[in-house]
Amino acid sequence: MRADAKRNYDLLITAAKDVFAERGHQAPLDDIARRAGVGNATMYRHFPTRRDLLVAVYADEVAELRTLATTLQAELPPAEALFTWLRAFVTHVATKRDLALATPEDGTTPFAAWHTTMRTTATTLLTHAQRAGTIRPDLTADDLLPLATAIALTTTT
Repeated sequence: MRADAKRNYDLLITAAKDVFAERGHQAPLDDIARRAGVGNATMYRHFPTRRDLLVAVYADEVAELRTLATTLQAELPPAEALFTWLRAFVTHVATKRDLALATPEDGTTPFAAWHTTMRTTATTLLTHAQRAGTIRPDLTADDLLPLATAIALTTTT
């Protein structure tokens, strides 16, 4: 991707995150292009449909959570890194529920890959904390993530 195209793509993703957070996933796409400071044609070149934009925004959020885990693991004690990441995961699930529901799994959306990324990320942090002796050794990411998701879905944001 050319540098200007990458810049416009990033501007659109950032604007879409903000607009979707403020107005929901049905917000006018024109508002997103305007917020990004690009024309509609530029937006539609990158994201031909609303669904394409929703998938890109959600994928970016998943990538941010994965990156956060790496940063936390390098900067915090293992258990604190895990718990801090789990709080971010809960916030992600609570605030992105509508976004996830707007991009239903149809075989073309990488939901399975996103779920695998979250499970792998949680497992890495959990294993690190277990090796440090600060978390029970019998706990698994498959125990933690459904609990964190349940907390997120019962939380109002």
